[in-house]
Formats: sequence, structure tokens, C-alpha cells
Amino acid sequence: MPQRINRRNVIRGIGAAGIAGLAGCTGDGGGDGDDGGNGGDDTTTESNGGDETTTEESGGGATDRTIKQGVLLPTTGDLADLGAPIRDGAILPQTILEGETDFELDFSVQDTQTDPNAAQSAAQSLRSGGYPAVTGAASSEVTISVAENVFIPSGMVGCSPASTSPAITDLQDNGLIYRTPPTDALQGEVLAQVAQERLDASTAATMYVNNSYGQLLSESFVTAFEEIGGSVSSQVSFQKARSSYSSRLESAFADDPGVVVVIGYPESGKQLFRDFYSNFDGETPILVTDGLRSASLPSDVGNPMSNVTGTAPLAAGPGRDFFDEQYQNEYGEEPGVFTSQAFDATAVCLLANAAAGENDGAAISEQMQAVANPGGEEVTPSNLAEGLDMAASGTEIQYKGASSAVDFDENGDLMAATYEYFGFQEGGGIETIDEVQFSA
Repeated sequence: MPQRINRRNVIRGIGAAGIAGLAGCTGDGGGDGDDGGNGGDDTTTESNGGDETTTEESGGGATDRTIKQGVLLPTTGDLADLGAPIRDGAILPQTILEGETDFELDFSVQDTQTDPNAAQSAAQSLRSGGYPAVTGAASSEVTISVAENVFIPSGMVGCSPASTSPAITDLQDNGLIYRTPPTDALQGEVLAQVAQERLDASTAATMYVNNSYGQLLSESFVTAFEEIGGSVSSQVSFQKARSSYSSRLESAFADDPGVVVVIGYPESGKQLFRDFYSNFDGETPILVTDGLRSASLPSDVGNPMSNVTGTAPLAAGPGRDFFDEQYQNEYGEEPGVFTSQAFDATAVCLLANAAAGENDGAAISEQMQAVANPGGEEVTPSNLAEGLDMAASGTEIQYKGASSAVDFDENGDLMAATYEYFGFQEGGGIETIDEVQFSA
């Protein structure tokens, strides 16, 4: 079956030129994605990287077969606090579909340990087990590693629910790599807007975890902030899992910036913020990103963190209410950051597998946009079982998820999403201050 090759040639830079609009909103909108997609009568048209196109029939036909799905997410390591709930969101479709479909669902869940080498080993296990599509990974560094070394060479589909680095856009991936959160090329714009308009800051510094997620998001913020008239005194990198971050904090705060943007993960964030409140003025505004959106962070740090706010992709899709209810019923707690994106990543992979009619990565990749993008019968988390049957029979469908409308562009990136501007509650918890919607 033909594959799309060399498709990552659209989003090459960071800045306002690639964004059609960026404005605050207070509703639950995630965008219906009515301005693009693969319309047509049960077919999808894919580019093969040249001047020709090939048309692939959709609809696998049989429902009395097994759909195999891998899950590759961190339940240990630096992202363990966030990774376990994200894993729970990724496997929730299996629970919801139990007894509701003729398909047998075979899931294999692997731990990346928030480590590229461990993740590659776990991904090899999924390949050996014949799992053609995988929900994962979480960390952008890990996603790039497993994509380049396992998924792409093996012809496996990877759909990340949490990797936001712009570097993923440029992977030469043969149409195999997708993601359900938006790229950080856009989050940088949101951070810059918040820093200037909410925090009245004209100067800034950044502290970022030293990997592709941290570095590129820092650069995205700097570019956007400078474009609206701000100045950045320093960009300070730091390593994960250090016993002290005092010297790195001193470098970031040396020029008394109006705001400091901190990009990292909870395990490192605990020590970083303990050092901050022990040695620095706790009134300086700090902005964090999705990687530090942990409800337990204030209690872990031992400080209410009232000077800290942040941005993160927000669940604002048509299926959000149903997902929230199912997640709470199954796990006894509120869904967290990227949990709804994880549900959607798995759901799209399952629908694409049903449409492909076989556990084959190349065949599934040909159906990822066809089952998600505008055009066809609407499928949401609440009628996912019916959606599998329709996909298998060749009915044209459009999945609208819990996190967003899940409208993929030619790079496997989202066409539209919503960001949350959040704060921490004393003793634990997250408070949504506002919502910011964008369209790419």
C-alpha cells in the first residue's frame, strides 16, 4: 500500500506567520474543523511525495477480528506523576468498548521510564508482539527517539498524546507519526501573550529542561515575546534529577527579569521550586508549561506557589463531558493534563485500524486522516463502538474527540486546539483562569 513520504515541509519556523488567529475565549470550543479534510465517498487521497496521488479504498469489512494496540507511556521516571494518568486515559477506550463491539481488543502497555533508551527497548517489545499502532510516547525527546529508531523503520504508527516539540513536525516519517496535542510553536505565542498582557512583563528569562521539548519551547517563547516588543535576558538550561538548582536559578534571575518561564517536569520541578522559595524572592512572577501542570506540586514543594501560573493544552472537544464522566467513574479522580489527548490518540488508532481491516502500520497510517478529518458521520467518545463498525464497513466518518476535533494537517499535527491559562491552588489542585483558542 502506498505511503506518504517527505510530508513534513510545512511548519518550519516559529512565530505569528504560521497562525491564523490567537484570541482569548471563555467557552468550551475546540473548533469543529470545518475548513479542511478528506471529503469524498468512502475514499481518501494521499500524496506519495511526488506529482502523483493514489486513492485508497477505506473499510476493512470484518468486525470479527482482533485489533492490536500498543501503549507506550511513562509510569516511572521524571514524568511518572503525569504519565500514569495519561496511561489511564490511553487505555480507557478498551474499558468503554468492552462488550459493545464484535472486535476483540488486544492492548499491550509498556513503560518508557521517561528515558529514550528504555523506551526504545519497550517499543521493540511492541514491534515483536505485532502491535502496528502505538499511543505514545509522552516526552518529546522520547517520542523522537522511538519514532526514528523503531516506529518509522518498522512501519508502525505512533500517535503521541503529549509530545509538543516543533521538531516532531519535521520528522521524515513516511506518514506514520501523529499527535493529539498542539505543537509548541503555538504555545510560545500563548506564553508571550500571557507574559505581556496578564503579567505586564516587558523583560523575561527562561529556564528549560535540556532536551528538544525544553529548548524549542524556550526558543518559541523568546521569538514570540521579542516580536511583541519584549526582551529576554537569558535562556538557562538545566538537567533532570539534580539535587540542587540554585546556581541555575541564580543565572536566570541575575538581571531581575519581569517574568521567568520555567519549562520542565514535576520530578525536577519539585527540587527547582524548593530551591527557589528557599533562596529567592517568592513574589517574582513565574510561568510554567504543560510539563509542570501537576496538581500535587504545591504540596510537594511545601509552598502555595501563588506567584506561579502556566499554560497547557486544554480538553475542549465535543466529547469532553462524556470522557470526564467515564474517567472519573473508572479511576475515581478528575482527568489531568493530556489524559483526554491520550484517549483520542487511542480512539483514532482503533478507528483507523478498523477502516484498514488489518493490523498493518502502513495500512493504518493511510486511514488516520480519513477517520479523523472533516467529512462523514460524526463519531465521538460516546459512540466509539458504533464508529468502529462504520469504519469497518467503509462508511465515511469523522472522529470528534474529548480534547479537540482532532483535525490533522499533512504533518500529523492538529489544525486547531485550545490552551488553558491556569494557576495552582494552595495545598494542591489546578484552577483554570482563562482559555485561549488558536487555529493553525
